This record gives sequence, C-alpha cells and structure tokens, in this order.
Amino acid sequence: MSMIRDLRAVVRPSSRPAPRKEAAAPCETDTTTSSAVVDCAVYRDGSRVESGRTLSPQEAMREVRRDGGFVWIGLHEPTEAEFAGIASAFGLHPLAVEDAVQAHQRPKLERYDDSLFTVFKTVHYVEHDQLTASSEVIDTGEVMCFTGRDFFITVRHGGQGSLRALRHRLQDDPELLAKGPSAVLHAIADHVVDGYIAVADSVQDDIDEVETEVFSPGRNGGVSRGVDSARIYQLKREVLEFKRAVAPLLRPMQLLSERPMRLIDPDIQKYFRDVADHVARVHEQVMGFDELLNSILQANLAQASVAQNEDMRKITAWAAIIAVPTMVCGVYGMNFEHMPELHWKYGYPVIMSVTVALCLGIHRTLKRNGWL
Repeated sequence: MSMIRDLRAVVRPSSRPAPRKEAAAPCETDTTTSSAVVDCAVYRDGSRVESGRTLSPQEAMREVRRDGGFVWIGLHEPTEAEFAGIASAFGLHPLAVEDAVQAHQRPKLERYDDSLFTVFKTVHYVEHDQLTASSEVIDTGEVMCFTGRDFFITVRHGGQGSLRALRHRLQDDPELLAKGPSAVLHAIADHVVDGYIAVADSVQDDIDEVETEVFSPGRNGGVSRGVDSARIYQLKREVLEFKRAVAPLLRPMQLLSERPMRLIDPDIQKYFRDVADHVARVHEQVMGFDELLNSILQANLAQASVAQNEDMRKITAWAAIIAVPTMVCGVYGMNFEHMPELHWKYGYPVIMSVTVALCLGIHRTLKRNGWL
C-alpha cells in the first residue's frame, strides 16, 4: 500500500520542469543506424534488468517470456519497415500499427485481444516575447502506447514530449514498476495531462494580456481602438489546437477509470479517476478560453466600430464649422455688381467678425454635445 500512496509523488514531482524539446542521448540512439528504438529494457520485480549489453526488442521479448517481467520499448517516429519486426514479434494489431506509424491521430483508446492501444496528444507552450498575428503558442506531438500483459511499447512523434525523465523516475520506485505495464500507462497519462495543466495556465496569461489591451482606455481616457484582430484570431486558432488534444481524451480516461480491464491492475485503475478529473478540468478551461476569445474578438470589433464612429462625428463637426466661411466666401465671390456691403467701408471686418462668431458658436455647441 505504501507504493500506492507514493504513486502521485512518482509521476508528479513537486518541481515540474518546463516542457522542452528532447535532445537524443548518445546512449539511447545510435546515429549510425536507422533504428527508431530510443530505449529497450526488461523490468522484473520492479527493477531494470541490466544485461551488460543493449538488447534488441526480440531478445527482450524472449527473455521476458522465459524469465518473467515485462519489456518497455520506446520508439521515436519509426518507419513502417522499422516497426514491422516489433509489431510481428509482439502480435500487434495491423490497424493499431498503421495508426502508430502514420501519426496525426486523435486521442483514443482501442482494445484488441491481447493489448490496449492508447493515443495521447502532447502539448508544449511555445515561449514568445510578444503575441503577434503569426505567433505559435501551442506545439503538439503524439505518444502512442501499446499495453500488453508482458510488454509496453511507446511510439512518440514530434520534437517534444520526451519520456526519458519519466522512465528514470519510475525506475526509482521498484514497488510501483512491479505493478507492470498498467503502472507505466498511468504514469504517461498523468504526465501528459499535467502538461495540459501547465500549458492552460500559460495560455490564460496570454488571454489576460489581450483582454487587458482590448478593454484598457484609449488616449485621454477615450474609447480604446482595440488591438489587431489578427492577434486574437491567431490565439483562438492555437486554443482550437489545444482543444483537439484535450476533448477526445475525456472518454478514454473515463473508460480506464471506470471499466474493469484485465490488462489494468485494479490498484492502478483507481488512479485513472484522478487523471480523468484533471482532463475534465482542463477541458472546461479550454472551452472557457474559446468562449472568452469569442467575446474579446466581438468587443474588439465593437470598439473599433465605435472609434470609427467617433472619427466620423469629428469629421462631420469640423465640416459643419468650415461650411460657414465656405458659404460666405462663396456668396461674396460671385461677380454681381450690386451686392450689400460690397462698397461699404466696414463691410470686410463686419463680415469676417460675423463669420468667426458663427464658427465659434458652432464649435462650442458641438463640443458641449460631445462631437468634438
């Protein structure tokens, strides 16, 4: 029972590092070959079996089925040819193999006779100094998991979402690893969903920043002219990408937490409920982000429209003021011989004084009514 109490501490360290792109370790990938295998290890009684040499997946499988335990194989973007031998050795279903190689799958859980096939979308927040109309906010990848009685295979796509640190943390808790492949599946699910929570917090900060800019007062306390609508729309597109990663995962996590499965240890299954709750919480956040961005976009467009109306009112007001001297000049610019005050000594100063007085009166009236 001590292992179960410590489960959260293993898969959720107190200081979660920021997601970053994985740099392949020299001991994990041989650059002289085309092998997609990142790591292949046999675990027995919760401990990694050190054989003194690198085992191939087929050799690890034979050792497990001879001496017990389970094998955990990690692959990164394998080709169909590279994955064919492993798929054949472990009896993986062809449809699941096709999905794992081609990638770009939606999160899901599929049950086959001797294995479970689970797809997770990993998300990574892309740091940026300022949100622009072309900023990338969400970077996604995929982790496919094949869970069997005595094997666990991960197929990772994308430059982020490394499982190396998680593997090392699990190896530090033999009692947990003794529960078999289902413990690894839970750890990966919890690791992925914890990434969702971290990204959701960062996206919230971006939305708050845009919201503040939209609703902040304009110059001299006037109506704000809003922000570039393309920035809001770009953020909305990134939130949609986030939504595609989170929403489809709700049902698989519910199934893993509620429906008994012979490949999932009962002691581990109850902890999938916690993962399912976190997925539901992030899903609600993402849906709220989408609705909030809709409101911000509409408010921004409304403010732009109000600002344009204010500009038009000011233009109209000045046009009304200029109309007075224009009319007077137009009248006295006509070539009539007999016009009032045309030959009067004080005609010019009187007409100019009356014109200025009328312009000032109109200006004062329009300003008092908020047109200027």
